[in-house]
Amino acid sequence: MIAKLESLERELDMPKLLIVDDEIDIREFAKSYFRKRHIEVYTASGGVEALEIIAQEKPDLVLLDVRMEEMNGVDVLKKLRESGNNTKVVMVTGVKEESTIQEAERLGVTGFIHKPLILDELEKIVLKELKSNS
Repeated sequence: MIAKLESLERELDMPKLLIVDDEIDIREFAKSYFRKRHIEVYTASGGVEALEIIAQEKPDLVLLDVRMEEMNGVDVLKKLRESGNNTKVVMVTGVKEESTIQEAERLGVTGFIHKPLILDELEKIVLKELKSNS
């Protein structure tokens, strides 16, 4: 019973990360990678699902792909900010479109990481942002 309570207590203290990407391989790999680092990880394949998870789970950080089919990452960020949600968001992008970067910065994005993802860089950014929340 005590071990179960301690396990639940640790889970409650775990930082929450939401990974939003339309590529299942990226979502699942990152999910596994960060769970091993004692981070509670949620995943979404698109913007609508991401907004629902953000409202329900209140993650500390969102890794948000810029290019997705149903709703792009900038539109997700815009909806978040319009609703008054200031969750930290790091945009994941494979393109360097100046207008996209400027719009995301205007909306208060925390930072950017570029594809292809380099695990050391991704881990460094995620842990830095999660640590600054605590």
